[in-house]
Amino acid sequence: MTILVVDDEPDIVELVRFHLEREGYEVVSTGEGRDALEKARNLLPDAIILDLMLPGMSGLEVCRLLRQQDRTSHIPILMLTAKSEETDVVVGLELGADDYITKPFSPRILLARLKAVLKRTHPPEGRSDEPIVVGELVIDPHRYSVRVRGREVILSATEFAILSFLARNPGWVFSRQQIIDAVKGEDYPVTERAVDVQILSIRKKLGDARDYIQTVRGVGYRLQPV
Repeated sequence: MTILVVDDEPDIVELVRFHLEREGYEVVSTGEGRDALEKARNLLPDAIILDLMLPGMSGLEVCRLLRQQDRTSHIPILMLTAKSEETDVVVGLELGADDYITKPFSPRILLARLKAVLKRTHPPEGRSDEPIVVGELVIDPHRYSVRVRGREVILSATEFAILSFLARNPGWVFSRQQIIDAVKGEDYPVTERAVDVQILSIRKKLGDARDYIQTVRGVGYRLQPV
């Protein structure tokens, strides 16, 4: 798999490159936002590790533009940031990033997060790839596509994982923590507010089917036709 690493700090790039290549990944890197966009469009990497603090075009802007373009909208994005404020993380997730990690970071944790994102977008062999149909919503795990009344809906990797999880269990109510555990794995260090951000984004993208995702006050979320 090819990973695009975007960071303007050469030491960080080389550290990430060393650990990724040791795990068998092919690494392409750049320190500029505009060059990252070009490389992403041309190479279509399996994932992007993206620093938010870049010269010229910020990582957040890069993320936004990647998600707006059909050719790159499906690529998983793992944010790297020196900022620990919750607002920066929320903004990144709202723009379509799939995960985040703050600097300084452990290479082992970075690899674990990356593998988790790739696992969601590249299901293991033997897993059922039959389309999931709920009302007018059709989710195709094999093609990694979502359609509402025939209209294609572009979701990030995490959004797709959340929607698929809810759709595989229509009518069942899940707490935010249960959703995190199912999509990210148990003991994953992420706030429950991040789930609300992802759900809000999914609803916006579903359009006519937005009301399929229902909030159960004091409990969590469920998916069922209305």
